[in-house]
Amino acid sequence: MAKLNWGMIGGGEGSQIGPAHRLGAGLDGLFTFAAGALDHRAAEGIDYGQRLGLGDRAYGSWQDMLEGERGRDDRVDLVTVATPNATHFEISKAFLEAGFNVLCEKPMTMTVEEGEEIVKIARQTGNICAVNYGYSGYSLVRHMKAMIARGDIGKVRLVNAEFAHGHHADAADADNPRVRWRYDPAQAGVSAQFADCGIHALHMASFVTGQEVEKLSADTVSCIDVRVLEDDAMVNFRMDGGAVGRLWTSSIAIGRQHGLGIQVFGETGGLRWSQEQPNQLYYMPLGERLQVIERGEANLSPEADRTTRVTIGHAEGMPLAFANIYTDLAEAISACKEGREMDPAANLYPRAEDGLRSMAAVYAVAESGKQNGTWLDARPPSMR
Repeated sequence: MAKLNWGMIGGGEGSQIGPAHRLGAGLDGLFTFAAGALDHRAAEGIDYGQRLGLGDRAYGSWQDMLEGERGRDDRVDLVTVATPNATHFEISKAFLEAGFNVLCEKPMTMTVEEGEEIVKIARQTGNICAVNYGYSGYSLVRHMKAMIARGDIGKVRLVNAEFAHGHHADAADADNPRVRWRYDPAQAGVSAQFADCGIHALHMASFVTGQEVEKLSADTVSCIDVRVLEDDAMVNFRMDGGAVGRLWTSSIAIGRQHGLGIQVFGETGGLRWSQEQPNQLYYMPLGERLQVIERGEANLSPEADRTTRVTIGHAEGMPLAFANIYTDLAEAISACKEGREMDPAANLYPRAEDGLRSMAAVYAVAESGKQNGTWLDARPPSMR
């Protein structure tokens, strides 16, 4: 596989997410960090990019990067969009239409209509538009998916997903600019906590079960009453394969640190995984003893084996999960360039369709919360 060129928009100096992307993209030597527009402040973005080794491919804006890369023979093969939420649609659309493959941070768009347009453009152009639901890159999450698909727990009955933390629980911190914007509809859209964290848990539920959410009912609340948007939500949902779902997401759960976890209960067994202890997957066959599956042990699925780099007993973290998304994308791009079928164990990266479904769910949760839990269709119009 020839090395690919990678570019990044956003994720500049001091960014929370930028280092995880740079580590993930560079980990396996499949991508060269070749170009970037890393900051909305042109001078700062160029300076930081040059310090990272980008030279004259450190751009002052994403528009400059688009024009600069468009005509190059060695143009970037993949562009990561890691900018504020409200800019995702405009940037992703422009690069897709110019023939670039895109990995967009979540949420992919701010509205369902924008999501529908991105899906349409990706299909028309044939370019990849992936969405960074990066937690789906964990090895044992992929093994959980493989176990469910091969029938190890029988027909799925119930999914319980959580993403709850307590880092926005201090009412005295409500005016902190790093916190306040998340609960401001002008900047965050129609939802705060569910759009920020809840959609990770919802995507995880669909990813591991292979089922999509059809309808939902939500109870949303702003526990800190100066907030316009919710800081806690409980969502019940029904999936197209018959599974029942429960999802809790919160930013005021003092004592919870990260809080992403999932449990799946089938007719003949149950599975449980937590992002804070990602090396263990708990498996309980009906009528038997609890089994602890360790990441890196023998006889796991091809999907798990492919995404394990560190020997058993050593921790793998979020940047390596991101790296697994990047290796999926490298395989997909290379297979297209080489005119071959891609490795099916790598064909797991989240698509634009996943980003669209998430945005439809965000709007359904916000509206159901206003209507005291009314059950609403959670699917985007094009998928009903």
